[in-house]
Amino acid sequence: MAHTKIEVTPELVRDLLRDQFPELAHHPVHSATRGWDNQMWRLGPDLAIRLPWATDSADVLLRKEHTWLPRLALHLPLPIPVPRHLGEPTDRFPRPWIITTWVPGRPADQAPITHAAPAADALAAFLTALHQPAPDDAPRSRNDRGAPLTRHTASFAEGLAAATDLGLLPDPDAVRAVWDDAVQAPLWTGPPVWLHGDLHPANVLTTDGTLTGVIDFGDLCTGDPACDLAAAWNLLPDGAASRLLATYRPAPDEATVRRARGWAALRALGGVLIGEAGLRGRPGGKPTWAPPAQAALRRLTT
Repeated sequence: MAHTKIEVTPELVRDLLRDQFPELAHHPVHSATRGWDNQMWRLGPDLAIRLPWATDSADVLLRKEHTWLPRLALHLPLPIPVPRHLGEPTDRFPRPWIITTWVPGRPADQAPITHAAPAADALAAFLTALHQPAPDDAPRSRNDRGAPLTRHTASFAEGLAAATDLGLLPDPDAVRAVWDDAVQAPLWTGPPVWLHGDLHPANVLTTDGTLTGVIDFGDLCTGDPACDLAAAWNLLPDGAASRLLATYRPAPDEATVRRARGWAALRALGGVLIGEAGLRGRPGGKPTWAPPAQAALRRLTT
C-alpha cells in the first residue's frame, strides 16, 4: 500500500473544490467510506468525491473511469457512479481526483441480496448490456481479469493452501475440483467484451434486499465474459445462479459456465482470506467479506 502522506479533511476537500470547481464549493461535504484505492466523500445530495489514498495505480484507474464510464452508462440499466469532473494534481493534493454521481444503497456485503428473482433478472440485464464487444483502444486488465484462467493457477493454489491451513474450507478438495474443471474448459473464442472485472458483494449496492446499483469500476477491462458471470454465485442467493444464466444474453454455453464457476471460486477464496484477516484485526482485512465468500463456495461445491 502506498498511502498518501496528506491527511484528507473536509477543509482540504472544500479547498480543492474552490480551486478547481468553485460552482460546487457551496455544497456540504462529509466523509463516506474508504476502499482499497480511494476514499469517498459525499458532496451535497447527488454527488460523490473520490480521492486516491492508497496504491499508486489509483491515479490511472480514476482517469480510466473518467474516460469510459460516461459512455458506458448511457446503455446500462442499473445506476453506476458517472464521472462529472476530473480534478488535476496540485501542490495541495498531488494526485488526480474525481467527482461522480452518488449511487444510493448499501454494499451487499453489509446488506445482502434477499430477493433472488428480481436481483438475478437485474444483474442479467446489466451484464447483457455491459458485455458488448469493446473497441480496440479499450483498457486491458492490469491483473489479468478476463484472461485465461490458467494465468491465475498460482494465485488459486496459494489461496487454497492458505484457506485450508486456516481451517476455513469444509471441503478443499471440492473447491479444487471446481477449479480443475474450469481450467480444462475450452477458452473464450469470441471478441473481447467490456467487463466490470470486480463484481464482488462490496461493489454492488442493495435497497430493501434487491440489487439497485453497481460501483467501483477501477478494474474495468475487456475479455472473457465468464469473469463477470461468476457473480451468479458470488452475489446472488442460493438457487438464483440458474435464473441469471437463463436470462443473460446471449445464453452462455457450457464452457463459459464452467469458466465462470472457476472465476467464482477464485474470487470467493480471496474474499474468505480478506474476511479472515478482518476478523483477526489485520490491516486491510474486511470481516464483512467472509460470510458471502463462504456462501459462494458452498453454492459452488454442493
